[in-house]
Amino acid sequence: MGSAIAQDSTRVTTNFRDTISVKPDTSYWQRSFTGGVNFNQTSFSNWSGGGVNSMALGGVIAARALYEKGKTSWDNTADLQLGYVSQLGTSRKSADQIIVISVLGHKIAPKWDLFISGTFNTFFAPGYRYDKLPADQTRLRVSNFFSPAQLTLSTGIAYKPNDWFSLRMSPLAPRFTFLSDQSVRVRVDPNTGFYVPDPTATVYGVAQGQSNRTEWLAFQLQTVINRNLTDNISLNARYQLFTEYSHLDNINHRLDLLLTAKINRYLNTTFGLIALYNKDFSSSLQIQQTLAIGLVYNLSSFKKKVDPLKATDTLPGRF
Repeated sequence: MGSAIAQDSTRVTTNFRDTISVKPDTSYWQRSFTGGVNFNQTSFSNWSGGGVNSMALGGVIAARALYEKGKTSWDNTADLQLGYVSQLGTSRKSADQIIVISVLGHKIAPKWDLFISGTFNTFFAPGYRYDKLPADQTRLRVSNFFSPAQLTLSTGIAYKPNDWFSLRMSPLAPRFTFLSDQSVRVRVDPNTGFYVPDPTATVYGVAQGQSNRTEWLAFQLQTVINRNLTDNISLNARYQLFTEYSHLDNINHRLDLLLTAKINRYLNTTFGLIALYNKDFSSSLQIQQTLAIGLVYNLSSFKKKVDPLKATDTLPGRF
């Protein structure tokens, strides 16, 4: 078994009886895909202690495509998540998110980039409230695909001291909020405390009779950490701050955190946390937390370093 380099830069590899020619990758692209499925099931039959049959199924996908050539980079990531839990023949959504981020950067100094970016987020499926409802109502729709959806365009300067940390500051970051399903307009009845449909209510910052809202003059700050903590534990965290200059009393905060512990090649444990504070969505802090053990599939063309297990190495996850 041996190898040689041809004059046309084509690598010729001989393996036993087979000889193949493989041209080197000159596309400047690196790609990764991670998909996971989590399943949980519980059933009872004549169980004196009581209980409810249940089944939970969830899927998570994280994909990244990174282009790097000279001083130019183009980083694209997608985080997708959807899960349902079924009890007594009734299914309810347990997790749902679509987040796509694209960042085009140009290096102006060893640790500084100029960039433009776009961030889009929405849901896959309708979401419902099941609590604080009138006795004759079992659920109330409060969200749907593209209801809401947000697109934030930003430009500014980024500080990147290493491969696993980035801080992006955008003095110009217009945001567009869309509401395609008007049936998600609800309000709280001040007399009963119940949630009730109200087509005149302003929801997600979109006023009555409107299907979108534009916040032109705004500032956005984003911080990303994507790092191995140990050989088998990785941390992926993203924090976003957004505010209109005319409404500095309404600063939006969002934290996405994913901690992954690898059990073996096909199994891992994940802890996820999403914390959101946005007065246009709710006057209280919103939190979504997940803990799961499930199957995982990884595929990556990211270049490995000399020692890929060092905690200082970057991960092929979202950035």
